Amino acid sequence: MGLFDLARKRSPWLIHYDCGSCNGCDIELLSCLTPLYDVERFGIVNVGDPKQADILVVTGAVNQQNKDVLKNIYDQMPNPKVVVAVGVCACTGGIFRDCYNVVGGIDKIIPVDVYVPGCPARPEQIIDGIKLAIDKLAEKSAA
Repeated sequence: MGLFDLARKRSPWLIHYDCGSCNGCDIELLSCLTPLYDVERFGIVNVGDPKQADILVVTGAVNQQNKDVLKNIYDQMPNPKVVVAVGVCACTGGIFRDCYNVVGGIDKIIPVDVYVPGCPARPEQIIDGIKLAIDKLAEKSAA
């Protein structure tokens, strides 16, 4: 099932959480919502309530102060759900991985379905990662 097929059947809603990044990936993620990239044309909507979200998009490295918040957001999301790690910090801890309070990438706390590397990740990469997440969501829904 492709991006357009899922958008016709059910609009994927995503929630974004920044674990504490430099905001480079956040800016690129937000640019996906601008008219230049316009991911909303596919029915993808950015929501603020994890109880309504299908896809969790996370930027930044997990640290000791936000690991419980990240886990709480993940736990509030209904099944099936998909997690996308955007940027090298969310994937591995990035340049902050050796800091005393950094746990590492988000996969140390919650399961990750799609990794989007980059510093910062480009909007085209993010959109491709969300498309993969939509495909994985469709697979989980069918199972």
